[in-house]
Amino acid sequence: MPLPAPRLLLLALCWLPAAALADSALSPARQAELETLLYQDCGSCHGMTLRGGLGPPLPQSRMNAYDRDGLAALILHGVPGTAMPGWAGLLSEQEARWLADHLQHDTPLDE
Repeated sequence: MPLPAPRLLLLALCWLPAAALADSALSPARQAELETLLYQDCGSCHGMTLRGGLGPPLPQSRMNAYDRDGLAALILHGVPGTAMPGWAGLLSEQEARWLADHLQHDTPLDE
């Protein structure tokens, strides 16, 4: 027996966001490129190990003071009046969120 239209619609609405997220996941190759960008390009100011240099250190405790989307916005748009540039010309919002998540969870550095 077919499902009534409202139930079908509800199932579709629950399934579509998960499918969209799965389709938009970054490839392992792109993740590796972003990690290289983090330690090479960001590291040129924040130190190659992110322990500080011209820019401040980026320990997890400091990165977790931001929510992921706020940190991603900072990555994309920079910090006006400082040397922190925006990376929106080179990164998508999804890539900036991946970097923010990486800084909050996957870097071994802490103060």
